Amino acid sequence: MDKFEEEWGKMLSGEIYNAVHPEFIRRLEETRVKIWEFNNLHPSKKEERIALFRSIVGDCGETFHINRPFRCDYGCNIHIGNNFFANFNLTILDEAPVTFGDNVFIGPNVSIYTACHPLEAAARNTGVEWAEPVTIGNSVWIGGSVTILPGVTIGDNCVIGAGSVVTKDVEANTVVAGNPAKVIKRIKNTIELGE
Repeated sequence: MDKFEEEWGKMLSGEIYNAVHPEFIRRLEETRVKIWEFNNLHPSKKEERIALFRSIVGDCGETFHINRPFRCDYGCNIHIGNNFFANFNLTILDEAPVTFGDNVFIGPNVSIYTACHPLEAAARNTGVEWAEPVTIGNSVWIGGSVTILPGVTIGDNCVIGAGSVVTKDVEANTVVAGNPAKVIKRIKNTIELGE
């Protein structure tokens, strides 16, 4: 195993790693080229857009829609379920895995972070960091301008209020809002359909 593969393995396992290794920079630049192409394709080129997005992320469900622009770091650490919708300006820093369940709906200007940096300036200035995964369950609605911090798991059927900063795990079937986000309501998840 070469030095880079060792550092990549550390990144994915949540250990401290050397984020300024030249191969990290090369992979980030390679992904940015694909993202630029995705964000700048003509709106009529739907099939090309879908194929390009699939080439950026690790895996993706059968149906999805991403309003551009979209941004991420590596892309390959993003895993998306079926029936996914993301509005404008979704940003994902995917140094650790970011996993979305089925039927996830994301408002505009949402940011999801996995990268963590040392508090001490001397250590931070060396370029070391670590990453913590983010997991988002099924049937989750994330409102506009939400920020989700490293290491957070959001349970099924949750609603994250617009402008919230999610700093810790969110229990399934709840509505959370605020900075930091707190439970403001529990959801029964029953559907009453008219005849």
